Amino acid sequence: MTIRARVDELLETMTPAEKAGQLTQYFYFTLPAGVEADPALGLDIGTQPAAVESALAQGGVGSLLFVTDPAQINRLQRLALEGNRHGIPLLFGFDVIHGLRTIFPVPIAMAASWDPETIERGQAVAGREARAVGIHWTFAPMVDIARDPRWGRIIEGAGEDPYLGAAVAAAQVRGFQSGGVIAGPKHFAGYGAAVGGRDYDEVNVSEYELWNVYLPPFRAAVDAGAGNVMTAYMDLNGIPATGNRWLFTEVLRETFGFDGFVVSDANAVRNLLTHGFAADLTDAGARAVNAGTDMEMAIADPAYAHLPEALESGAASQEAVDASVRRVLAAKIQAGLFDAPYVDEDRAREVLADPAHRDVARVAAERSAVLLRNEGGLLPLDLGRLSSIAVIGPLADSQRDTIGPWVFDFDLDETVTVLDGIRARADDAVRVDHALGVRVGQRVFPSMFDMFGGNAPEDPEGFDEEAEFHRAVEAARAADVAVVVAGEWQNMIGEAASRSSLELPGRQLELLQAVAGTGTPVVLLVMNGRPLDLRWAAEHVPAILDIWYPGTRGGEAVANLLFGDVSPGGKLPFTWPRTVGQVPMVYSHTISHEPENQARRYWDEASTPLFPFGHGLSYGRFEYSGLTADRETAGVDDTVTISVSVANTGDREADEVVQLYLHQRHGSSSRPVRELKGFRRVTLAAGESRTLEFTVGPDHRRYWNAAARDWVLDASTFDVWVGGDSTAQASVSFRVA
Repeated sequence: MTIRARVDELLETMTPAEKAGQLTQYFYFTLPAGVEADPALGLDIGTQPAAVESALAQGGVGSLLFVTDPAQINRLQRLALEGNRHGIPLLFGFDVIHGLRTIFPVPIAMAASWDPETIERGQAVAGREARAVGIHWTFAPMVDIARDPRWGRIIEGAGEDPYLGAAVAAAQVRGFQSGGVIAGPKHFAGYGAAVGGRDYDEVNVSEYELWNVYLPPFRAAVDAGAGNVMTAYMDLNGIPATGNRWLFTEVLRETFGFDGFVVSDANAVRNLLTHGFAADLTDAGARAVNAGTDMEMAIADPAYAHLPEALESGAASQEAVDASVRRVLAAKIQAGLFDAPYVDEDRAREVLADPAHRDVARVAAERSAVLLRNEGGLLPLDLGRLSSIAVIGPLADSQRDTIGPWVFDFDLDETVTVLDGIRARADDAVRVDHALGVRVGQRVFPSMFDMFGGNAPEDPEGFDEEAEFHRAVEAARAADVAVVVAGEWQNMIGEAASRSSLELPGRQLELLQAVAGTGTPVVLLVMNGRPLDLRWAAEHVPAILDIWYPGTRGGEAVANLLFGDVSPGGKLPFTWPRTVGQVPMVYSHTISHEPENQARRYWDEASTPLFPFGHGLSYGRFEYSGLTADRETAGVDDTVTISVSVANTGDREADEVVQLYLHQRHGSSSRPVRELKGFRRVTLAAGESRTLEFTVGPDHRRYWNAAARDWVLDASTFDVWVGGDSTAQASVSFRVA
């Protein structure tokens, strides 16, 4: 029997209440003993699981999320099958953002690898672990373009650029789904453009920006086969995204050809009431399902429970409801849940313990790190010339911060911190001292994730900051080299973690300045998920390595990078501003009035980045030559081949990310000064040279024209730059007739 026939057979016998149940997804919340739920969740955590189980027994649930224990998943699945007269199994979802048990570098870090194969391998491991414990669907990847680093969820995406973002989105979808879980790209659409970088606030973007900047990663995710898409919370140009029929029917389904199912973000259907868009819960449910939101993610009292009455009154379309049920049932059949609804608990333990997964995570952390500065060649450190190392800062030995935010099922005992990694690599030959130096940073408003326990940082009992500060400075003074680990604590970034400042929290800058003042050579390791204010460090600290939140085996990776076992090869996926006052700042701006004064837009500081988009140094040295186009003139539908020679003139093997940028000189719209349209990460041995080819075809030159309200291809002259970042100098031009 075909999937369609099987779905038709089920649908014909289902009541409106049973259909509404299949379109309802509940959280199943359990918290550690003594921990109270965030009041903003609007539920009694003690009674919520019982209420969900009651709904399961009545066939009123189609999906659950936030359960990771295989035995618990089997128990809940059994309740669902026994409570549903059609024997329809549950679909279990979870936030597998950058790993389940094996934690990978955070998504913005993975994007910094500029390596789709590494990204795909990492998410395949995450998918394999998730499916092994009984999770069928991940609420990832987040593919929102983020151009304001104050926005906390910049950490979940691939940065500011739609071309890089599209490549990363497709790689993540392929990885997750090869690992056996449904990928759910989110948040459709424009969520990353929140006003002021404030999470959940409104979004107002032009049609030009929406099509050219914010939608391409979603299209790439759909083209890669994503089975699900999640809605966004906010208003998009005045219409709440979750109730926006144009977005989900006209754009996602009719234009992109998406044939999977759409789920709301948590409580986003109920929030149509909060927005002042819907009159009551019945109206909210009707508006969402009519717009194309197939499933409601609810914490309690779902709007979709009111769909039967909305159908009876005609507010909800029978056609829309049935189409949504079809898509949800088809997803369950395709996932094999009707044939094998339960988890093999013994196999789950084997998969989670697979040491090969940790190796993949370590390599990902090595390939994600970005060397921002290396004056005088301080890095790599030569262990043969060192007798002592001072490792400074509270983040250096924090397991919880090493793995970053948006993880819930981790095992801290196997997490390798920066201090652990350095000590293991140095062995007994070098003395490694550690000093916290300063208190841990604290938020003014606590994180909503702190309720899960162990999420908020704490100082050791009896901590004396002044004494510890002095001890850290003296440890640095007595060492051959000081490694300072500074950045943001992991609960300071992510959802509901936007910031008004990019400064290093607490007294970290003061500590860094005092350590540098000792005269001991300093290496700064930045643990972060957004650009931070490093103006002082960029002038006074010789070596700066961005390690992000590197994951389960992060400390091993960092040690390998510090001591030269691996050369850094990552590149920035965003423009790094000097100060928060410059944001948003992107490399792909249009050419406006007085472009010769672009760097002088502010009178008090250069309006140029601290580090440009695509920036990243290496232990190798790369030279570009022989940049050519295979033709001077091309037709509108033709493809031009660009060739360039890249040589590693250094004395060690290293990686370079070769980047191609394009600019259209004139046409029916002004175009960005340059746009990324190709990249390739290559490994070159010392002295090796390689010729690379890139194609620039109609898809690279096509753009959405707001005046024409359509995609256009202009006849024009096109400039091409190829190099190691967005300031690449080697250039060639061709004309499209």
